[in-house]
Amino acid sequence: MTTNDQTLINQIVEGDTNAFAVLVDRHKDLVFTLALRMLKNREEAEEVAQDTFIKTYKSLDKFKGDSKLSTWIYRVAYNSCLDRIKKNKKHLNTIEINEFNTHQVLTIDNALDKMETKERNVAIQKCIDILPSEESFLLTLYYFDDLSLDEISKIVGITANSIKVKLFRSRKKLATILKSQLEPDIIDYYERERR
Repeated sequence: MTTNDQTLINQIVEGDTNAFAVLVDRHKDLVFTLALRMLKNREEAEEVAQDTFIKTYKSLDKFKGDSKLSTWIYRVAYNSCLDRIKKNKKHLNTIEINEFNTHQVLTIDNALDKMETKERNVAIQKCIDILPSEESFLLTLYYFDDLSLDEISKIVGITANSIKVKLFRSRKKLATILKSQLEPDIIDYYERERR
């Protein structure tokens, strides 16, 4: 945990509302994005994001500092989303995985690397929106927050190895969707490049 985090926590626990506003400001965008990926609904995502910060505020004194503060906040967000999903009993249709091999997943990653960052983010975002909740959540942390497997594992509460397997499966699905959404000739071009 950074000293910056610790200072912020101390100020908040001592009742400094400005410090809490800084904390919210720092993490609100990603918390909302993660909630949106899980819940696929703007209003619910906004409610869960607010809920996450209320829960964070109330239990900040219980934060032990064994991970980054952001990791802990995203875990609160993740659990709040799971609660909401259970409450709604939403069953999102799952995407069929075409058996994509490692080469094809790398090709997709390669194509994404070469795209302009903005284009790439828009393409990934569109596709992530289609995926089921948990996978959307994991891929958001992986692609947009550049978190390590260990950090993601702390947020979701499963081993880094399981995260690796889940991420690979999710990226295969992402590849399937991207393949159908991106211009086919772009993908063909990158596949030729790799030969």
